[in-house]
Amino acid sequence: MTKKPTGSKPTLAESRAQHQRLGAEIAEHDRRYHGEDAPTISDAAYDELRRRYSALEAAFPELADAESANRKVGAAPSEKFAKVRHAVPMLSLGNIFADEEVEEFCARVRRFLGMPVDAPLAMAAEPKIDGLSCNLRYENGELVRAATRGDGFEGEDVTANVRTIRAIPNRLDGAPRIFEARGEIYMRHADFEALNARQAEAGKPIYANPRNFAAGSLRQLDPRITASRPLAFFAYAWGEVSEPFATTQLGAIHAMQRFGLPTNPLTRLCRTAGEMLAHYRTIEAERANLGYDIDGVVYKVDDLALQQRLGFVSRSPRWAVAHKFPAERATTVLEGIEIQVGRTGALTPVAKLKPVTVGGVVVQNATLHNEDEIARKDVRIGDTVVVQRAGDVIPQILEVVLDKRPAGAEPYVFPHVCPVCGSAALREIDEKTGVADVVRRCTGHLVCAAQAVEGLKHFCSRNAFDIEGLGDKQIELFFKEGLIRTPADIFTLSARDGKGRQPLREWEGFGETSVSNLFDAIDARRTIALNRFLFALGIRHVGETNARRLARHYGEWGSFRAAARAPNAAEELGAVEGIGPVVAETIADFFAEERNEAVLDALMKEITVEPMAAIAAGHPLAGKTIVFTGSLEKMTRDEAKAMAERLGAKVSGSISAKTDLVVAGPGAGSKLTTAREHGVETIDEEEWIRRSAAG
Repeated sequence: MTKKPTGSKPTLAESRAQHQRLGAEIAEHDRRYHGEDAPTISDAAYDELRRRYSALEAAFPELADAESANRKVGAAPSEKFAKVRHAVPMLSLGNIFADEEVEEFCARVRRFLGMPVDAPLAMAAEPKIDGLSCNLRYENGELVRAATRGDGFEGEDVTANVRTIRAIPNRLDGAPRIFEARGEIYMRHADFEALNARQAEAGKPIYANPRNFAAGSLRQLDPRITASRPLAFFAYAWGEVSEPFATTQLGAIHAMQRFGLPTNPLTRLCRTAGEMLAHYRTIEAERANLGYDIDGVVYKVDDLALQQRLGFVSRSPRWAVAHKFPAERATTVLEGIEIQVGRTGALTPVAKLKPVTVGGVVVQNATLHNEDEIARKDVRIGDTVVVQRAGDVIPQILEVVLDKRPAGAEPYVFPHVCPVCGSAALREIDEKTGVADVVRRCTGHLVCAAQAVEGLKHFCSRNAFDIEGLGDKQIELFFKEGLIRTPADIFTLSARDGKGRQPLREWEGFGETSVSNLFDAIDARRTIALNRFLFALGIRHVGETNARRLARHYGEWGSFRAAARAPNAAEELGAVEGIGPVVAETIADFFAEERNEAVLDALMKEITVEPMAAIAAGHPLAGKTIVFTGSLEKMTRDEAKAMAERLGAKVSGSISAKTDLVVAGPGAGSKLTTAREHGVETIDEEEWIRRSAAG
């Protein structure tokens, strides 16, 4: 197969596959946002998906077929509501993000209309409200139907709910006989915060942001629930109308205001790209004080006759575009720094903030990444800080406002002991660069509650103690109930059963037979090979391969433990073939922690660690690279692998020119074909057993 040159452009087939993947991802996010009012990514992340998708269609126009996501709007309407077919489709806007794109938008409009580059072109600029789009149909001045956007062509009938919103008039004065007003239903910050305060007082869950809550309120099956929630509305567009009612966009806004519809007071007429950007900056500066969420500014060609000539492309009008704001920022006070310990022992600093609304979400926590980041930014408790949300799972602190630093604020000292268990927390040194790892980790792997459950799962896993019946769910349950906290507790479980608590056999999901089988399985694992035991301890960097290297070198547990506890442990361990200084240092740190040693002492009273089976150095298979494929019938794959390693062979998961032997069972499939293509010797399980036994 010819290798594709580095830096070459993707083919149509590659782009089509990527286009399909992105389209499916966009459709799923549309469903969550428009259909469930529960988005799982930020607006910025969604916009990036759209940009990548559109770039593919620009490079390969044949991808922009009838099924393109760029021809669709929103998501299918919910089955909970009656469907309403829009007389005029409710399409969405294209987005721009950079200042220079404003000038490009104006130039694009002029080119399409055949206007000179310096011809006057007025634009209406208005805030882009972050709410739920709604179409209000009035006939003879009376509100007769209200519908959500839905997929742009068909929405949900929410008339009964909309009639309960005080901001939306049930009757218009002076409007055309048929008039469809379009706008955004939203919730003000003050109302949202008051609602969450009531929720908290009642012990009920609080809501994440006003947009989702407003959308969920509008889509309640019981209008009384909608009526109890303070929703607001801004009109900014229209659908079907029986007669013209304005000649310009701004004139239409003023007309809707006269009819009795609420409109946004920040809508302005701009005559140049410079004026458009200036108004964008004004709205951005006032964003935090508006009292409701916006995520950009919308520019629309003001002349409605020009709008008609410009028309639409795919799902968006040519005469309008949304200039989105960058990731939102806010200023607040850092009230504390909390150190959280992850399941791998990593210490992560989290900023505890004075609550602040950032983009409609109440933010109280932000990431500080690691101790180097805290030092670099010189973040101190009591500082006023700038917080940013940019699609992160948790917001981040960008910078400190130094001129607001309180007198006496001290530099933050990152802890060198684990806040959960008190064990030493250390940073590894990269053997190649000599630079310390940015993450500080707890060394109390066997005793730290933050790591205990994952450590116990690893201890019982297939390549460690392999205790049948003691899986992840059982370990989580026993840990929660206080039955198992350390590895030694596993082997004393039977002796403690029923003492001071209900016997296991009486627990839901357990029985006499299952409990008896579990205790038998535990007893069957009281003897273990040294390599499996070292792996089971879960010491960082000590996987199966390094565990075997150490087991071969030291032979038995006593010798290894003595070396690991010696004053020069790191130096001695680092001299073992294949064990570098980073691994050696990690092992030494593990054994230097007295709490780990105490857990090991208790464990050694319950189990026996045997030497790893010796390698038959003179065996014919020693030094060979072997691949097992298909199903083995007389032994498990792990047994076969262990057997090969005892004989001095190396086991690989893939076939290459370096492979010496393939052991193929039933269902071998493509690996068997590859072996034959490479001319690699292939044998069955019976022959493998025969050769293994040969001296």
